Amino acid sequence: MSLVKVCLLGTGGFMGVHAKRLRSNPDVRIVGLCDVTDELVKKFEATHLADYSPAPARFTDPAKMYAATAPDAVFIATPHTLHFQHGMQALEAGLHVFMEKPMVTVADDARRLAAKATEKGRIVVVGYNTPCSPEFTFVRETIRNKSLGKLELVMGYLSQDWMRITTGLWRQNPQLSGGGQAYDSGAHLLNSLLWSVEADIAEVFAFMDNHGTPVDINSSINIRFDNGVMAGIVISGNCPANDGFMTFIFDKGKIDVDGCGGSWIKVWKGGQLVKYPQITSPEQTPDDNFIAAVLGRAQPTTSARNGIIKCDLMDAIYESARTGKPVKPRRG
Repeated sequence: MSLVKVCLLGTGGFMGVHAKRLRSNPDVRIVGLCDVTDELVKKFEATHLADYSPAPARFTDPAKMYAATAPDAVFIATPHTLHFQHGMQALEAGLHVFMEKPMVTVADDARRLAAKATEKGRIVVVGYNTPCSPEFTFVRETIRNKSLGKLELVMGYLSQDWMRITTGLWRQNPQLSGGGQAYDSGAHLLNSLLWSVEADIAEVFAFMDNHGTPVDINSSINIRFDNGVMAGIVISGNCPANDGFMTFIFDKGKIDVDGCGGSWIKVWKGGQLVKYPQITSPEQTPDDNFIAAVLGRAQPTTSARNGIIKCDLMDAIYESARTGKPVKPRRG
C-alpha cells in the first residue's frame, strides 16, 4: 500500500495528539472520524483537522465508518471498558488496531482479542510511550546484557492532580473506566516495569485508597518477579505536582529514568555518573511505529501480549487491595 488509510474512533482526550502525529506522517491518510454524537466529531474536526484535505468523513457508528471508508487501520481512544468491543469489531472488519492504554480491562477479553488478531493476521498495539523511547530501549538492553550487572530492585512513582481533573467524567465511573488512576495514568509506569524486566510475576501485594470516590486514587504496589527482581510502585492521583520517575538498581550501577515518557535518563556505573551514556536507538512515537509496522518496515514495540500481561497484573493488584493478602497473578 502507498498510504495507510486510518480512522479515528473516540474523539476526546488524547485523540487530538494522535491526530497531530498522524497528519504529519506522509504515509497516512485520515479518512474517517467517529464518536457517539456528530457534535463531538464536528468539534474535534474543527479543533484538530480544520485545514485537513480531503476532510475525513464523520460518523457515529464505527461499522458504517469502516464500510464507507475502507480503512487499513483504526486508532481507538474510547472509554476503557469499551475497548474490547471496539477492538473486536475492528479486527472482524480486517483492520490493524492501535489501542489506547489499557488494551482491555478483563483478562479473558485480552486473550480473546489477541487470538482474534492472530486469526485475522492483523497488528494490535497498545499506545504506551516508553517502549518507543531510546531511553527505555537502553534500560531493557542493559537488563538483558547485564552491563551494569544483575537487576535487583526497581522503584517508581507517579503523581498527578488526577482526582480533581477527572471529577464527573467517565474516568471515575468504574463501568466505563474499569478502575482508577492505577488503570489510567499508572498504566504507563506499570507497563514500563513489565516491558523492561521481561519476567513473569511471582507475587503482588497492594494497598489502595479511593479517597471517597468510586475508583482508586492512590496506590502502593509491591511486585516480586520469578527472576528475583523486586519492585515498588507508588501511584498518586491526589497531588497538584505532576511528576514521576523510575529507578532501576543493579549490583554494579543504577539507572534513573522518566517512567511515563522516557524523556530523560541518568546512568551510574559503579559509583560514578556516566556523563554521556550511549543512547543509540532512534526516537519515535507509538503512532509512527504502528504505521511503520503496518507497512512492514518495522516491528511493533508492543503487542496484544503486553495487554494480556498488564491485565493479569491489574487483576492481581485489585484482588490484593481488596483482600489485604499477597496474590499470584494468572499466567499464560
